[in-house]
Amino acid sequence: MIIVDTALKRRETEGRPVTVALIGAGTQAKAIARTIETATPGMRVVAVCNRTRAHGEVLFEELGLEPVWCPDAQSVERVLASGQRVVTSDPVLLAQASGIDAIIEATGSMEHAARAALAAIEGGKHLIQVNAELDGTVGPILKKKADLANVVYTAGDGDQPGVMMNLVRFMTGIGVRPVLCGSIKGLYDPYRTPDTQISFAEKWSLQPAMAASFADGTKISFEQTVIANGTGMKVARRGMLGPDFSGGNPDTPLVPLEDVATAFSPFLDAHLAEGGPGVVDYVIGARPGPGVFVLGTMDDVKQRHFLNYYKMGPGPYYCFYTPFHLCHFEVPGSVARAVLFGDATLAPLSGPVVGVIALAKKDLEPGETIAELGGFEVYGMIENIETIREENLIPLGLAIGSTVRRHIPRDRPLTFADIDLPEGRVIDRLYAEQERAFSPGETIKEVACDLS
Repeated sequence: MIIVDTALKRRETEGRPVTVALIGAGTQAKAIARTIETATPGMRVVAVCNRTRAHGEVLFEELGLEPVWCPDAQSVERVLASGQRVVTSDPVLLAQASGIDAIIEATGSMEHAARAALAAIEGGKHLIQVNAELDGTVGPILKKKADLANVVYTAGDGDQPGVMMNLVRFMTGIGVRPVLCGSIKGLYDPYRTPDTQISFAEKWSLQPAMAASFADGTKISFEQTVIANGTGMKVARRGMLGPDFSGGNPDTPLVPLEDVATAFSPFLDAHLAEGGPGVVDYVIGARPGPGVFVLGTMDDVKQRHFLNYYKMGPGPYYCFYTPFHLCHFEVPGSVARAVLFGDATLAPLSGPVVGVIALAKKDLEPGETIAELGGFEVYGMIENIETIREENLIPLGLAIGSTVRRHIPRDRPLTFADIDLPEGRVIDRLYAEQERAFSPGETIKEVACDLS
C-alpha cells in the first residue's frame, strides 16, 4: 500500500477516482465493495453485474446507495455518465462501457466467470481475478490475451497466492532466493462434503460446497497452482507434502512456524541439488495461522552472516512469513496497482507449470453429473503439468458440469476419456487454446483436441 495509498489520495483530491466494476454480488463481492466505498479514497464501485438482479441491487443498497438497473449498453453509458451506480446481468455491457477502469471477477464460478473475464480483456479493461479456480485453470491464456490487449491481468492481493507473491518480491529484492511457497492450513480431509460443512458454512455465511472445498484440498490446490504458475515452482508430488504439525489438534500445534523449515529441509536439499525451480506446498497446524510463508536461500556468505545477526537463523533456509491474509480488505490495493502503475500483484509467468486435477470423492457411476467445486462427486489435487498431459487427466475446472461416462472408483483421477463435457463452453475453448499455445508438441489429448 505504500505509494499506492498516496496515489489514490491524489486521485480523490483531483476528483478522478479509479472506477471499478464487480462481476458477482456474493459474500466476497459485497465485502470488496464495502472496503472500497468505506475505506479506499480515490476509488469507486460504479457497476455490478450479477445474474440475479435483486442480489446486485442489494450490494449497493447495503451501502446506502441507489443503483439503477441497466439492461442495455445505452442505459449503462447514460447511468455511468450521470455518476449513478449500475446494476446489470450482462458482463459484456460492463466490459464494453466507457468510464470503467478495472473489472473484478468475484463470482467463484467457472463457465460464467470465463465468459466475463474474456469479455473484460477484449473490452480493454484491467482484470483483477478473485477467482483462484478460474485462474488455476485458464489463467495463462487469459494473461496472454491481456498482454496482447495491453491491460493488466492479476490475482488479487489478500488471498494466499497474492500474499506469498508479495513475500517473494520482497525476498528477491534483498537477494534471498525463494525455494518454497507455503500456506498454513488447519484441516485437510478429501472426503468432506457440503453436508459435513453445513454448520461452518452457516456460521460464516458461505455456501456449503464452498466450505467443503476449503477442507477437501480443492481450494488450496487452486491457490498453490496460482502461485506456482506465477513463480515457475512445481510440486514435490501429487497433492504436495503437507506435513501435519497439529498432532490432530490445530489449536495446540506441535511446532511453531519459525521451525517450519525443518519439515522441508531433507526434500529441498535434494531438489535444489538438481537445480530445481523450487516447490509450492502447505503445512497443517503451524503458527501463526492462517498465514503464509516462503522459504529462501542466500548464496552470499557475508549476507548470511547478517541474516543470522538479524535473528533469521544460520540457514541454509530462511523463513519469511505473513501471519494473516485478509482477502477482500487487500483487493483494492491490487486494483490500484494495476490501474495506476500497470503492476500485477501476481500473474502467470508463461504457460502452466502445474494444474488441479479431479479425483473421485466416492465411487462414481455412469450418468452422474459433477455438480460443483467442493461437491459430493470429486475433490481437487495439484499436479505437475507434465503428468497431467502424459496421463490425459481432466482439469477439475473443466470437469465441473460434465457427465460421468463409466464407473470410476473412489480416489482415482479422472481422465478426459472418463467424462462427457457440455458442448459450447468458453472455458473448454480457452483451455484448448492454452494447450496449443504452451504445450510442447502434440500433448492435447482426444477430448481436448475436439474442443478446438
